[in-house]
Amino acid sequence: MAIELRGRLLLAGAALIAAVPAASAAPPTLAPEVEREIVTADGVAFQSSPSDEEGAIDRFSQYTLALERRDYDAAYAMLRLSLQASSPRLEWEMNLRKRSTLWADGTIRVLRLSWYVDPAGQPTGLYAAFDFRGDRADGSMDCGYVVVHRATPADGWTVVRTDTSEVPPDLIEDGVPKVDVLRQLPCYLGKGIATAL
Repeated sequence: MAIELRGRLLLAGAALIAAVPAASAAPPTLAPEVEREIVTADGVAFQSSPSDEEGAIDRFSQYTLALERRDYDAAYAMLRLSLQASSPRLEWEMNLRKRSTLWADGTIRVLRLSWYVDPAGQPTGLYAAFDFRGDRADGSMDCGYVVVHRATPADGWTVVRTDTSEVPPDLIEDGVPKVDVLRQLPCYLGKGIATAL
């Protein structure tokens, strides 16, 4: 289903889809070209199921679209309770409102989906990290990630971490941040692209 909002959500260049609620709508999917990786403790086997991926992508899409619509109530409700506790609602929203544009306003392409199973030091469960690049109409670029978590297969997915970096148009050359900027970016932009990550 195509998004009829200002921005478009693209996953690996294929027009996606958004989590625009519709009873008969198919769940969002990632294009086969999106890099995928699984990170587990030594000796632990894991393979994501189609329902794992659908649920994680759906939460990522819903969160992105809520921010694009400036539906701060809906976006904040998707955050894990521990993230809400460390990011009081008013402060969280004010930090978003003071920007004229958000990373969710651009054309977003997911570059990599990483699965983490019971990572050390974190609440148990399954985590999915979406590394993305976003390009906005003003020529600026965003890159970053959104991590979602599900404690058990019966639970819903919540947003547990987000981080983005903005690159203004004057620091982009031929669609890519200039080399000295690339080396400072704490985000993933693809294999062979040397960032600080």
